[in-house]
Order: sequence, then structure tokens, then C-alpha cells
Amino acid sequence: MFGIFASQHHKTRRLAADWLELADKVFNYRRDVLPAGDLSALQAAAGDVRRLVREKADTARLKLGIDGLEAVLRRTGGSHYPKSGLVENVEFFLVAAIVILGLRAFYVQPFKIPTNSMWPSYYGMTGQVYATRADEPSAPRRLLDLAAVGASARRVDAPVGGEVLLPLGGGRGIIAYQEVTGRSWLVMPTRLRQYRLFIGDRSVEVQVPLDFDMDWVLRDTFFPGDTRSLSEIVNAKRESGELLAAQVNTASGPQRAYFLRTGKILKAGDRVVAFDILTGDQLFVDRLSYHFIRPQVGQGFVFRTDHIKSRYMVDASGKQVESYYIKRLVGVPGDTLRIADYTLYRNGAPITGAPAFDKNAHRADRYVGYRQEGSFKEGAEVVIPPGQYLPLGDNSANSLDGRYWGTVAAADVVGRPLFIYYPFTKRWGVAP
Repeated sequence: MFGIFASQHHKTRRLAADWLELADKVFNYRRDVLPAGDLSALQAAAGDVRRLVREKADTARLKLGIDGLEAVLRRTGGSHYPKSGLVENVEFFLVAAIVILGLRAFYVQPFKIPTNSMWPSYYGMTGQVYATRADEPSAPRRLLDLAAVGASARRVDAPVGGEVLLPLGGGRGIIAYQEVTGRSWLVMPTRLRQYRLFIGDRSVEVQVPLDFDMDWVLRDTFFPGDTRSLSEIVNAKRESGELLAAQVNTASGPQRAYFLRTGKILKAGDRVVAFDILTGDQLFVDRLSYHFIRPQVGQGFVFRTDHIKSRYMVDASGKQVESYYIKRLVGVPGDTLRIADYTLYRNGAPITGAPAFDKNAHRADRYVGYRQEGSFKEGAEVVIPPGQYLPLGDNSANSLDGRYWGTVAAADVVGRPLFIYYPFTKRWGVAP
């Protein structure tokens, strides 16, 4: 019977059972420290309530018995009864933590997508660029965007007038940056990318999370409407001789550097760049299913990187990357795979099992098509060994995936995405 429809007598009998359980607990835990008189009083009061329950006494008599037992427990209960508010709160949060950790370890795990290797199936952090100050959201709208999509603002103004120049990287990125130490949520230490943008003879700095793709922001800010990637723009400017070469002073002395000219001329105080960083998709991962069923080609695929031995799986200090990745499963043990004309072939036929496969093959709906890179270079065939799985990113042009670092052992498979619970966008809901 549902509690809200239970009779008063039924509720009282259930309450009596709870008090008797507490009395047994106090007796068992404290009988070696309680005086004999208190033990006798506790046993007598508990016995009266048991007798009343057994005799199916009316509600009034049962309440009197419970009140008598409560008075004895207040005197004999020690730390078990009555409990302070602090103790109750500590117990509540401890039990909640145990439940959450248990669910996370064996059933459902929250996961945040940091990069755009699976875009547009799943979003990592993305940038919302504002062309003019009038386009920038008001303070109330910024608070709403923070709550709804986790937006954090970046606004940088020009200290002097001149053309904006973007220094080109020396191998780590298209546009030069350096890794610096910063704070997440103003408290937690983290690593950031710091970009220096030049205006005339001065520079300004922009710091973004390490996994954030700043190239999209720079392209949309300084080359609006250009659908090429920033690397393609740089290559075209290089071939046409439009890059600017200049001598710059560094810690190791003067060096020759190259800059991408943006053609954007500013006055002192003008906006150099204005954008919001929108959080990546946050989803729940099913950790249970793969204990009973084999992972299926086409499913979203979450795995640990701890045991993937590759030069692509070490950080800047040479330490093994120990993290969780999400890609799409494209190959199971025994499969033969290859890439041709933006299409991924599995065992001799175009791969099936997910809409993203067909969209990549036709380069439809913002899917860029699979690229012959890494172990798939020049149409090479890749055979999946026993006990191994091959994951690839849906955004093949911007995904460091199994084409580079190989396969994932069955023991490192975590699960599959279930539900995108944040941010509150049209992607909210069942994970594709």
C-alpha cells in the first residue's frame, strides 16, 4: 500500500517497528557500557511495544508504548539516539557519496566531451564569436547563457591602433601559443593555452582551456564567411606570398617569425576579439551493458587510454595519457578496414551501423568525410587483432584517433553514451 493512502493505525504500527529496530541496535551496541538498570528499562520498554504490536493494540495504546520506549532511548541511546543535526548530515552525505560512487563505478558514469573530434555528433567546447559590440549579450543574457550552455566570456581590446597580425606556430599549432598554468573556477589549478595577438608594435593575450579549438574562433573573427579551415587559409596565403616575415626578440635572442595578416585595422580601444566558450556535451555513459553484450560497430565508444602505447598518447612531459576518450566504434576483432573517397570500408563494403558513417561518406550535414591518414594512409588496409577494438572520430579531419595510435584492448573498454544531460540545447536527450 502506498504510504499516502495508509491508515493512521497502519502508520503507527510501522513506526513502532522502526523504534523496535533502533532499540535492538542500541541494546546490541551498548549493552557492555550501559548500567544494569538502564539495560533492564530498555528491555522492558521494548518488550511492552512488542507485546502491543503482537496483540494488535489500538492506535492510542500503541502511541503510549512508543512514547515510553522513546524516553528510555533518549537516556540510553548514546550516539545512536538522539542524533545531532551535524551527525545526521554527515551520515546523509556519506551514504549519498557511497551510492554515487557505486553507480559511477558499475552502472552509469558522467562524462564531459572536451574536444570536437566527434563533431557534429557530439560537441566539445565551441566558440560563439561576436562581430560587433552590439552583438555581444547583455549582463542578464550572459548569466542565462552561463546556466544554459556553460558560456564563459573572452573580451580583448586593442591597446594601440594598427593591423591585427597572427603569429604562426612552429609545429604545435597553426597559430603560435604557449601552455601556461591557470585556474579553473578560480580555484582548481589547470593548464591553459595562451595566444598572443599583435596590433602594431604591441600584443594582447587570450587564454583558453587546453582542449579548446581556438582556430575556429580566429577564422570566424578575422575571416568571416570563409568556409576553409584556418590551416587552408594559411597555406593559401603562404603560396601567394602574403605572409608577413618579421624579426622578433625572444628569450634565446632575435628570431625570424611569420605572421598571418588579417587585414583588420583597429583603433586604440576597439575590440580585437570577442567570443564565448560554450561547454562541451556532458553525458551519462552506460558502464553495465558491455559486461553482457559485445560492443557493436556504429555505437559511441568510451574507453580508457592508460594502456595505449603510442607516441601520440603521451603528454608534453612524455607521461602516458591516462584519461577517458569517446570515439565511434568502427572495427571489432577480425575486421578489415580501409578508407577511400571519404568512405570507410569494412570487410570490403561501405561501413554501416550509424548515420554518421553514411553522412561522412557523402560529406553531408557538416560531416567532413574520412581521411586517409596514419595507418590508413594511401588506402592501406588495417586488420583488427583478437581482443582489440578500433575507434575513430566522426570529425575525421580533426581527430587524433585509432588511425594514429591503434586499437583499444577489450579490458580498457568502459561503455557507451546514453544521454546528453547538459547543456540545454537541441542535442539534449538520448545520445546518438
